[in-house]
Amino acid sequence: MKKLLIVAALAAVGYLVYQQIAASRAEQDLWTEATSAPDLR
Repeated sequence: MKKLLIVAALAAVGYLVYQQIAASRAEQDLWTEATSAPDLR
């Protein structure tokens, strides 16, 4: 039973880390788009 709880805790931590990385990447993409020169094609 302890092993299952440890695996579940590791999965939860991994998911939270993944969410933080995805949010950071999305924010960086947004700033890149906002501060780049406009595409006037």
